[in-house]
Amino acid sequence: MMRRLGYYAPAIAVFVGGLVAWELLVRGLEIERFLLPPPSDIAGALVGEWPVLVEAGTNTLIEALGGFAIGLVAGLVVAFATARFALARGALMPFAIAANAIPIIAFAPIMNNWFGVTSPVSKMMIVAMLVFFPVMINTVRGLTSASPATLELMRSYAASEITVLRKVRIPAALPYFFTAIRVGATLSLIGAVVGEYFGGSSRALGRFIVENASFLRFAEAWAAIIIAASLGIGFYLIIIGLERVVMPWHESMRERT
Repeated sequence: MMRRLGYYAPAIAVFVGGLVAWELLVRGLEIERFLLPPPSDIAGALVGEWPVLVEAGTNTLIEALGGFAIGLVAGLVVAFATARFALARGALMPFAIAANAIPIIAFAPIMNNWFGVTSPVSKMMIVAMLVFFPVMINTVRGLTSASPATLELMRSYAASEITVLRKVRIPAALPYFFTAIRVGATLSLIGAVVGEYFGGSSRALGRFIVENASFLRFAEAWAAIIIAASLGIGFYLIIIGLERVVMPWHESMRERT
């Protein structure tokens, strides 16, 4: 425990020092609080708006989780189908990589138009688009990264394709897969919040930030940003914990312990 605390102590010290410096600079330089509220004002907004922030955070989290699930399932289905056939892999991978580079704000108005501005489904589909491509691309790379010698050994034992997939390809793909869903975990909250910027329920973090910033209530807007960041970090840590459970044998897990 002490070793772990010592490992995180510098980061904690920098975080606390940054908050103290922020508070002192805002007060010492007499910066207008509607431009940059001090941490004490943001903490007060967190306490004062807590019930509203919890409701907004819950709604945004539902959108993020729903879109994450849709993108994850779709990405895995396409990846397994693509990895099986070299021709399909060569034809689809360049388009998937190119589509992955499209900015999120290009998807948001289209999805809102297709599924309705106020519908959470439109935000879920934005998130699904963000999650789909990393999952699909990384899983394909993982499934095709198995050692040729290992594959040849399995074939020498007359192993079926299902056995090769289960014993060789899926274990080889797991590190790539978890890398993709770690990225997707953070992108899901970003996608949900950005989608809400373009319209949606006022009881969601994106709309809460936009509406409060419009009326120069930046302490409340920063409070919502903290809630969104906390949800993203929590989701990421859950994925890390799941990764430790599923593949404790991998060298990356030994390096983190």
